[in-house]
Amino acid sequence: MAKHEEVKNGVIFPAGEKNEAFAQYFVGQSYLKTLVADPNVNVGVGNVTFEPGCRNNWHIHRGGFQLLLVTGGEGWYQEEGKPAQFLKAGDVIVTHDGVKHWHGAAKDSWFEHIAITAGKPEWLEPVTDEAYSKL
Repeated sequence: MAKHEEVKNGVIFPAGEKNEAFAQYFVGQSYLKTLVADPNVNVGVGNVTFEPGCRNNWHIHRGGFQLLLVTGGEGWYQEEGKPAQFLKAGDVIVTHDGVKHWHGAAKDSWFEHIAITAGKPEWLEPVTDEAYSKL
């Protein structure tokens, strides 16, 4: 049994539907509940839920940034050239424009964060199983 199974039902906000729109940029299953998608507001806000072992590809935010507010479970965040950071509820990550990074669940835990994003993502290669398994 995976840790933090309560996350799959949403901790603060609902977990949302299977994240089919971005599935090609994830290894494993994620869920997305859009919280703010107002064309008059320059940021998108979504609740992203990751099944154990799920992570997104390396990516860069162009012309913007990304803030991650961890609300449940355990996961990882890594910027290119730096060691991965272990994440738990209450952690906050600020990713600046142009920084290559990835984030996702720990192997044995559900994981959830609110993503506040401005700019356009440039999706890159997946995080390899070999690199991920070393965490």
